[in-house]
Amino acid sequence: MGSAGSKLEKALGDHFPEGERYFGLENFGNTCYCNSVLQALFFCLPFRQQLFHYYAANNNNKYHTDAQSQSQSQSQSQSHAEENLLTCLADLFLQINSSKKKTGVIAPKRFVQRVKKQNESFRSYMHQDAHEFLNFLLNELVDILEKESSTKGSPATSSSSSSGGPASLANGSHPPLANGVNKEPHVTWVHKIFQGILTNETRCLRCETVTARDETFFDLSLDIEQNSSITSCLKNFSSTETLNAEDKFFCDKCCSLQEAQKRMKIKKPPHILVIHLKRFKYIEQLGRYKKLSYRVVFPMELKLTNITSTGDEDYADREYSLFAVVVHVGSGPNHGHYISLIKSHSNWLFFDDETVDMVDESNLTNVFGSVQEYPGNTDHGYILFYECIARGKGEKIKESEKEEKEKE
Repeated sequence: MGSAGSKLEKALGDHFPEGERYFGLENFGNTCYCNSVLQALFFCLPFRQQLFHYYAANNNNKYHTDAQSQSQSQSQSQSHAEENLLTCLADLFLQINSSKKKTGVIAPKRFVQRVKKQNESFRSYMHQDAHEFLNFLLNELVDILEKESSTKGSPATSSSSSSGGPASLANGSHPPLANGVNKEPHVTWVHKIFQGILTNETRCLRCETVTARDETFFDLSLDIEQNSSITSCLKNFSSTETLNAEDKFFCDKCCSLQEAQKRMKIKKPPHILVIHLKRFKYIEQLGRYKKLSYRVVFPMELKLTNITSTGDEDYADREYSLFAVVVHVGSGPNHGHYISLIKSHSNWLFFDDETVDMVDESNLTNVFGSVQEYPGNTDHGYILFYECIARGKGEKIKESEKEEKEKE
């Protein structure tokens, strides 16, 4: 990677972002699913900043890691009782961030070992799913922070995040976020960055009573269609569905099964919006999963129009900017490779395990997908990361009103 690193430095020249580091990650036998997600999270600046804030707050009294002498402390750190997935991730990101070199390769060995120790699903050398790994990682981090919050003086929550998480949900609904345990919502900094709220509205067609149920999410999984766009996928996600025949809805007011209309809307969008494109579909005739190479166009800038719930128009014109794409390379779900395309300081970069190169923004069209059933290009966008860059008008008005009240 020395030549590749120097090549990248030469390409950026005087425009190399001050204080930034571009490092490839070593592959430990089909761990590309892990590497691609880690790169997206490293360049998710709110996440990186909160992770370092957590590290600084915990380093003196929780665990010991010296990023400057990482190679010496790795074997010793494994025996520390306090070590967990969060500390391993913080160590890895700090090792990259504090490197004297601007580019290079780092081996995330301790982190990968911890992942395999925590979840047996990732222990084999078989092809793994990047989306499943992202879900596992975020929920595991939440689990750790929630456990730490129950101990005295734990900084599991942080007010320095730029987006707020809900203290409670409407109707008292709060589905499990970690290990299937249903509990009172506790807002960690992971929630504040990634968590949004969906509202599931069901209207009884007999009595017209609307039942609303809120649920939280860390990412949106969207069904995809051929030659479509993220906007159309989001509209389909929030389209109205009629419940009839065997799918009738039990109406509490009617005390019986009734025909109803159901729709899912975004009640509160997250600061970082993660969109998972459902490219792997089970085909009953084949008796197996098949990869959908459909062409799905995703914009650099995204507005949440027509998918926010009625009465919550505050977020309707909220704007998002794409900063990372995890790409699945391969023709099938059980084999292939993962890479990531990352936007950093106005530059787009290509991360393929140990390799890091610059790439033109126009090249992102190559991972939209194909209109052909058996395309020659099997690089397809799989997980999209958008960051909120402009709040909705309603949000701004409420914030102004709050500031005025504080002045009074």
